[in-house]
Amino acid sequence: MDRVIDQAVKVRLIATAPGPHAVPAVLHYHLADPLAVRMSFPPEISLDGVAVDWAFARELLAEGLSSPAGRGDVRVRPCGPDRTVMEFHADEGIAMVQLDTADVRQFLTRSYAVVPAGREPAHLGVERGLAELFGAA
Repeated sequence: MDRVIDQAVKVRLIATAPGPHAVPAVLHYHLADPLAVRMSFPPEISLDGVAVDWAFARELLAEGLSSPAGRGDVRVRPCGPDRTVMEFHADEGIAMVQLDTADVRQFLTRSYAVVPAGREPAHLGVERGLAELFGAA
């Protein structure tokens, strides 16, 4: 079963200019990579005019809904009861976006329907890959 979940979300780009800017983004979850979530941003908001995709742990996204999570390139934290802030750290700087927490929860609920939390290793395909490698498949 090859399941893919895409959910369009509105994010508010938090910039140094006055007022946040609403932009479209898409959260992606794919059964072939059950530990990861991807977030895609349109080219018009990137510095070089190219669409930007970030990959990070689904668990990080879930943890960040209730308390600050992450120490690397992607960080997530609650911002009041209705908003979630995500930070994306790159050599060029930091991008911060704010999402509706309800949208994130809905996305996670949909992804857990495909692969429940804690059951990701069963979907990694390691056994299948080893069987193919050794000719048992």
